[in-house]
Amino acid sequence: MLLSVLIPAYNEINSIDTLLEKIQAVPLDKEIIIVDDGSTDGTRDRLATYASVPNIKVVLHDHNQGKGAAIRTAIKYMTGTIAIVQDADLEYEPQDYLALVKPIAEGKEKVIYGSRFLKPENRHSYMSFYIGGQVVTLLTNILYNQRLTDEPTCYKVFDADFLRSIPLNCTRFEFCPEVTAKVAKHGIRIKELPISYYPRSVAEGKKISWFDGIEAIWVLLRYRIMQ
Repeated sequence: MLLSVLIPAYNEINSIDTLLEKIQAVPLDKEIIIVDDGSTDGTRDRLATYASVPNIKVVLHDHNQGKGAAIRTAIKYMTGTIAIVQDADLEYEPQDYLALVKPIAEGKEKVIYGSRFLKPENRHSYMSFYIGGQVVTLLTNILYNQRLTDEPTCYKVFDADFLRSIPLNCTRFEFCPEVTAKVAKHGIRIKELPISYYPRSVAEGKKISWFDGIEAIWVLLRYRIMQ
């Protein structure tokens, strides 16, 4: 089993080194594919220093295109049997990979989501983000016959061949609702496992906004209507 860690990165100079150290410490065979999405804060130059690390591949976007576009680029370069999406900040704990990949490695599941809400001790960020995430999750469950607690979670894990087979059109944060909708349309009931979560503030670099919640709702509705 080779795990492909797909990292969209935009202006994460304060976290990228620590994140890569934490990922490398996870005792799994892995390749790390980082797509720098037009960073202007020094992230791109810092990533250049990892060019000689055998299991790290850095891909550069000429300009900022969005998280979804960066993930789509990363998918093109992955060679692993399992893929996980990893934000370039420190809100999530890479050691959780071990539990998340196991059901897929054992052939029991095609998709696993890491839920921040299945671990009661986790803190959560702004109330608006919390409410928005719950609304998106509830709508997902109603429209797509799921039983999720955390649809917008970053930690989405896939059988790599299955992920490659999903035609994605996303450019921004709508990656989450689009991939969820298309997984569900394959008749898959998405399984969740608990993960750790350490939220950061907007001042610390959190980029998602209320607009992305509205967009997520629209994407879920659109793909439900489309056949």
